[in-house]
Amino acid sequence: MAKKSCAKSFCSVLQSVFAAAGLYGLLYLGVLVIQRGSLPSPKDLIQNPPTLRPGSPSSDSVGQPGLRLPSSKLKVEKINPAANWFNRPESLVVPRDDYLGKRPNVDTVANLTKLVEECRGSYENIEKMPYVYDCLKYMEEGEKEYFYTPARGERASEQPPRRAEYLNSDGADNSLDEYPSYKSASKDSIGQCNGPIVPYHVYWTGPATWRVELFIKSHFYTQNIPCVRLWLWLDGDRDPKAVDKMLNHDPLFEKFLPFVERGDIVLKTWKFPSRIPLPKGDNTDGVGYYKTPGKRNSKNETLVADGLIRDANDQEWLVLTEKQMTFLPVAVSDAVRFVVLHLSGGAYFDMDVVMLRDMRPLLIGDEHSFAERWGGHPSPGDYNTAIMSLTANSSLSSYLLRGGVRMGLNFHPRVIGVMSVKDRRNREFHMLETAAFDPIWTEFNWDRLGRCTVPCIHDYGQVFKGKNAFPLKDEWDSYEGEQLKLASETKSRGHFWEIKTKRDEEISERTTTTEISTQTAVTIDRDALSKAEYRIEQDNYPPTNRTLENFFRGAWTYHVHNQWLKNPEPSSWLNVVQRAQDGFFSHGRLNPYGEKWDGPAIPEYEISWEYT
Repeated sequence: MAKKSCAKSFCSVLQSVFAAAGLYGLLYLGVLVIQRGSLPSPKDLIQNPPTLRPGSPSSDSVGQPGLRLPSSKLKVEKINPAANWFNRPESLVVPRDDYLGKRPNVDTVANLTKLVEECRGSYENIEKMPYVYDCLKYMEEGEKEYFYTPARGERASEQPPRRAEYLNSDGADNSLDEYPSYKSASKDSIGQCNGPIVPYHVYWTGPATWRVELFIKSHFYTQNIPCVRLWLWLDGDRDPKAVDKMLNHDPLFEKFLPFVERGDIVLKTWKFPSRIPLPKGDNTDGVGYYKTPGKRNSKNETLVADGLIRDANDQEWLVLTEKQMTFLPVAVSDAVRFVVLHLSGGAYFDMDVVMLRDMRPLLIGDEHSFAERWGGHPSPGDYNTAIMSLTANSSLSSYLLRGGVRMGLNFHPRVIGVMSVKDRRNREFHMLETAAFDPIWTEFNWDRLGRCTVPCIHDYGQVFKGKNAFPLKDEWDSYEGEQLKLASETKSRGHFWEIKTKRDEEISERTTTTEISTQTAVTIDRDALSKAEYRIEQDNYPPTNRTLENFFRGAWTYHVHNQWLKNPEPSSWLNVVQRAQDGFFSHGRLNPYGEKWDGPAIPEYEISWEYT
């Protein structure tokens, strides 16, 4: 009898083990789909196990030292002189770089209510929400409807800097009587903005990767440089020397040091604050203050409500305990964005975002608080805060901040969203549809109705693919534009800039050395490879008709969604983005607003030698 009981118990344990293994396997596949953007093959599961890399909501290991990066080993025998990184034409067609036309005026404001209603429909039925193509088309062609210039006397540039919500909005600590005249950025100067300078915030941990490079380059490629500052928050709670390491010991970030010196990029140490200032007014969310305030402490401060103190100047502060600051139920970055926006205002971006348009019109209106919808989910509380904006030290920013603290420092966007709906404050926090910042999310979740986007991308891995990937399924099904001009009809050899004679001379005088192991190095004659006759029939990654002007026109950003282990393959959509940026910074090409780069030199992207 005892033996039967033991055998039965052993079988029960085995069943539990197998059930747990099956559940783990499903979760494992789920993580891979999120990271890679598509269902992995069996080969992928064996060779490339997942590693979490957040800077995005609810994941927390951005840039960790233990990350397995793609191999940079170069197998020289695999380089094909007839089809390689140096002689491959960028495209089969001639791109139109200045496809967005003239940059919006410094006072141009986007009507967020109009954008929401045109892409969502009614608040109750959200009947337009699944039609992503229609929303993109409206954002591309409807600027005359949703862009406007406020009346005289109400424009941001006409307000005194001391009244600006942003610190240092005039470049002189808000000490000027009025904003200076506009001056473009140059090699030595960041220029002057004739309106408020808006801070952009990003959070990162660990050394810089090509994803940091992609974000920063997209920033300089699209934004109004004199009128914006990029604040890069590095986690000092995890690594007190994080800023010093990035400034002095980070080979990739070294290419952006001139912009730190010039003031474009500000490296900031993130340490969770023990107290946060709140605006005047009732900061108890209607609960009310203590009828009998606590006794004043040695700093002449009084506890006036749960978690709130008031100092001798009647300034109220949200106070956090040591336990709260060291235990977060979700990602640190989920909390960072709400804190820094409450303190400084502006906009927050996850690092796995590519900027496609000037964000300024979304950020200088009187009511510029927004985030985006979580995929195609219909609930009014289903926010995603990968990109968001809040007015600094406002009633809404302090409400959201206090709510996250009250819920145990849980700042997951959907938790915050449920709270704001319950308290009927969600309509103050605009929810833009996914087309604005993440145009394939609704498609990825199978919630899209109507026509597919241009390009028609079904999963997040497709934009990385160049090998045997053209056309990629139905990527051009919705395209109705003009036939693009073939590059073969021009005098160009395939690239769309003339490489300067001086650069040719420099290349001919040197060679490129690439590390292929820790012991040996091989010298590659880059000049010879670039001059070799190109043969498209021998190319694993042949050029296509992909150009940046047809990459989700109308959207302000594209969200890559993690996939931290990947590098773009040659001729992929992301490689098109990279080459357009490098052409702008190094070879005289225009950006989407028809402007030329006159700033410090920015080295090109490193070559991904795994794709030879």
